[in-house]
Amino acid sequence: MNDLSIAATTAAARIGARELKRWLHDGAEIALLDVREHGQYGEAHIFLCVSVPYSRLESDIQRLVPRIGTRIVVYDDGSEGVTPRLAERAAVRLAALGYEHVFVLDGGAPAWREAGFQLFAGVNVRSKAFGEQTELSFHTPRIGARELFNRLARGDDLVVLDGRPLDEYRKMSIPTAVCCPNGELALRAHLLAPDPSTTIVVNCAGRTRSIIGAQTLIDLGFPNPVLALENGTQGWFLEDLPLAHGAGRLYPPSPAEQGLPELRRRALDFASRWQVPFVHANTVEAWLTDFERTTYLCDVRTPEEFATGSLPRAQSTPGGQLIQATDQFIGTCGARVVVFDSEGVRAPVIAARLRQMGWDAQVLVEGTAAHLSPFREKPLPLPLLRTVPADALAGMDGMLLLDLRSSSAYREGHLKRAIWTIRPLLASMALPRSTRVVLIADTAETARLAALDLADRGVHDPLLHIADAKAWAAAGLAVEATPDLPADSNCIDFLFFVHDRHQGNKEAARQYLLWETNLLSQIDAEERGAFRI
Repeated sequence: MNDLSIAATTAAARIGARELKRWLHDGAEIALLDVREHGQYGEAHIFLCVSVPYSRLESDIQRLVPRIGTRIVVYDDGSEGVTPRLAERAAVRLAALGYEHVFVLDGGAPAWREAGFQLFAGVNVRSKAFGEQTELSFHTPRIGARELFNRLARGDDLVVLDGRPLDEYRKMSIPTAVCCPNGELALRAHLLAPDPSTTIVVNCAGRTRSIIGAQTLIDLGFPNPVLALENGTQGWFLEDLPLAHGAGRLYPPSPAEQGLPELRRRALDFASRWQVPFVHANTVEAWLTDFERTTYLCDVRTPEEFATGSLPRAQSTPGGQLIQATDQFIGTCGARVVVFDSEGVRAPVIAARLRQMGWDAQVLVEGTAAHLSPFREKPLPLPLLRTVPADALAGMDGMLLLDLRSSSAYREGHLKRAIWTIRPLLASMALPRSTRVVLIADTAETARLAALDLADRGVHDPLLHIADAKAWAAAGLAVEATPDLPADSNCIDFLFFVHDRHQGNKEAARQYLLWETNLLSQIDAEERGAFRI
């Protein structure tokens, strides 16, 4: 039996909603994990939770909750929905990985609501609420889409900086906008607007990164007039203004060394106003091996810089995205967060923002030049699967084909006999033990994780087939598209709430912006009190 078998461990302790509420605000470390799939999580979840879908639980948990002594609470839909007892299964998996203090929220998300507490739709809710609080507290100046369009048409001295990552920028952008992710503004914005009389407008898809980006330039003392584009590209779209697609205007290279002292001064002045601590490598080394408290080591440079080499145990957390989507990188409330860069400009700014958000953030003095002990992550004890290529699959009759890809990928095209499912659904699926199973997946890891649950159902040694539409065609395999199957109600991995606003649906865009601006009115005093503005 595999080391991660559910049968190998006992059930987790349970906790009530009111006790969990106390735990979330008692000052001690806690990781609150929503183990439902992305679509379920995005419809209604607890404010301070982190999304760790059961389909990827073992893959993501070591990065999001690296300390095995962390107090962890997992939750699901309770007895409701299509994945009953999911939290219990997740708790057992975590215990098998060595996590020592795992609890299940009794009754799941419905019990939280029944106790009188709020559930939130959407994603990155804590970060988005922080953006709204920032605008409210600092009165971040803004400009409407129509006014910006008119000023661009007049040829005003104005530059638009898109604060999103490159992939988002290329999907849709304001005409003339330059891609300069928020984490790069402190280092590069002056190169894009060298004349202090040039107005800088920062935009994103909605509100948060527009507000945070503009406020960052203001806080750094940029001499230029700085404005946030109200409601970002969605506001532009709602005004029936044309958006660009596939744009390629990118931020410039990092400034030469002689230009850095002034940028460092600005960054350090901002950091000092928010009492950002600076720590040396020997201190961080000790923190990383501390069994009593969690430390996250975050490289806030660009992904391209990270790919050329970083520090042991560091994860790539581009600065703008670390603020925008903190819950995708940091899973433990109350943990330390140590950020670093290579030039001493970006990290102090990001640390100051994190401290405003309520995180115990500090800057690694030595940056990428620090010397930290090598670290080798322990591999997951997942079953090895034999791979079946497309041409061999063509001759296999009587095999049960389970397609583990996303519901949207399955709808677009799948092998004709394949059944769509994902890991959390396997527990309630009819699986004849005598039938050989082929798992169709985009990655081997997805299938290997699902194989754990199949083993608990008595289905052993499934085969693996990596999905490849070109290989299917070459092998003569029948492929079909089913735009309505699985039904929307079964697509628990897909969040329609945030998807439709980017698909030409104006009402969805309006509803999304209304949701975002209403966040502050929905969080309670304790949740709002986490922000230190």
